[in-house]
Amino acid sequence: MNAPAVEVTEPANRRAGGRLGRKVLRGIPMASFPTLVRKIPVYEMVPDEAVELIHQESLSILEEVGCEFRDDEAIALWKAAGADVSDTRVRIDRALLMELVSKVPSEFTLNARNPQRSVQVGGNNSIFVPMYGAPYVRDLDNNRRYGTLADLQNFHKLSYMAPALHSSSSVICEPMEIAVPKRHLHIIHSALKHSDKPFMGIVTSKERAEDTMAMAGIVFGEDYVRDNPVLVSITNCNSPLVWDATMLDAMKVYARHNQPLILAPFALCGASTSASAVGAVAQVNAEALAGVAFTQLLRPGSPQLYGQFMVTVDMKTGAPMGGTPEAAQMMYLMGALARKYRLPWRTSGFHVGSKLNDAQAGYESNMLMHAAILSGANYIWHSAGWLEAGLTCGYSKFATDCEQLVGWYKYAGGLPFDDFKEAMAAIREVGPQGHFLGTQHTLEHFESAFFMPTIMDFNSFEQWKAEGAKDHDTRGREKARNMLADYEEPKLDEGIAEGLKDFIARREEALPNSVS
Repeated sequence: MNAPAVEVTEPANRRAGGRLGRKVLRGIPMASFPTLVRKIPVYEMVPDEAVELIHQESLSILEEVGCEFRDDEAIALWKAAGADVSDTRVRIDRALLMELVSKVPSEFTLNARNPQRSVQVGGNNSIFVPMYGAPYVRDLDNNRRYGTLADLQNFHKLSYMAPALHSSSSVICEPMEIAVPKRHLHIIHSALKHSDKPFMGIVTSKERAEDTMAMAGIVFGEDYVRDNPVLVSITNCNSPLVWDATMLDAMKVYARHNQPLILAPFALCGASTSASAVGAVAQVNAEALAGVAFTQLLRPGSPQLYGQFMVTVDMKTGAPMGGTPEAAQMMYLMGALARKYRLPWRTSGFHVGSKLNDAQAGYESNMLMHAAILSGANYIWHSAGWLEAGLTCGYSKFATDCEQLVGWYKYAGGLPFDDFKEAMAAIREVGPQGHFLGTQHTLEHFESAFFMPTIMDFNSFEQWKAEGAKDHDTRGREKARNMLADYEEPKLDEGIAEGLKDFIARREEALPNSVS
């Protein structure tokens, strides 16, 4: 793959690449990279025999131990499919399980309201998605406080402007000043208004999922969203081995609309799984497969994402840890299993335990993103903003993560050889003891040949000191502030915008101000 400069999305009447592409590489947020097509090999950490062993043990867990599905309709569907059901415990024969899992397409298109921002999920494709669900923010003044709607809108704006982010997520941070029963309306409205990239749904109740689909229908058309994927939603199995009613309600809404779900156990390894990396993977694989299979009872052939969220627990304190080697190793195993099942799959990229955008955050982020890329993940979530085990979204972390994603995009796109002949000609042109700064090859390639971050500092000590001796965290906040100052809204059609406002007003009137 060439450098991202030649692969940015542009209006149809403009040539791809060129000046706009170079602006992206210089950090000017004017374009969006297309789906990342990985052109480097995946890393197989264990032999096929080990993957098969985990697979067989996962199937045995579902046959012998079973999985809880705490919902009457789900139980009825499993009974009708031929599973062994006792109360809410479902034991699934391996042949039935794999027959259902095989119905999931290996790749699908995730459609954006701007078709140029639509992306491919599955196969050799990867997309980067910002974080989700933080009650706190670390703001532009480096204060930790509750998130607000203004913060959420800012993060959606930053997501739109970041060229290597392929989605705007949804609840990047919680708008805590808005009543919980009404909060989802403003979350989805912000994602749809401030960005034209794909987004994520709400899963905290059946009604909120239905509202999400109604709002998507206003933007895309009701007929369109009954069949075409326009959003991704997260459903978590409660490890060990419980799919609860809330998650199943959301599954039923989205799967029946042909909207992909991430079927992802939320595993604190050593607490909600055994204290074993391979043991945890066997359990989580069973939980994820049970969820994937259930979606195919709802709508056979609906696109879905096999998922996992696996962090290890500090056995001294019980606190979840972020970028540990075991978390990376488990990603490689899950990637191998996903390829075995031919399922698109989700992992997390920059999820860290650090409270600040500091050296610890950098080490953790690098450990996990490297594993996410080399394990072949298709939907790399929590790729911008994550701090403090997900409790906080940081403006500085968001901006610096987005810049690093440009580098990861280029890394995973492989090493281009398209200008190799010209580069060799430049050596002959310069000869011994010369320099290459004025050659035609350099003049044509200097802006796109290498990743050139703007937040990281490579100046001399004297220059760095003269410019204020700013650390990386400070520069990240400045970058976020400057990006927000340059933001231009991707306008919705006036009729659609009014339709969303009218829907929100009607739903707010009908909804209570507090959770009963």
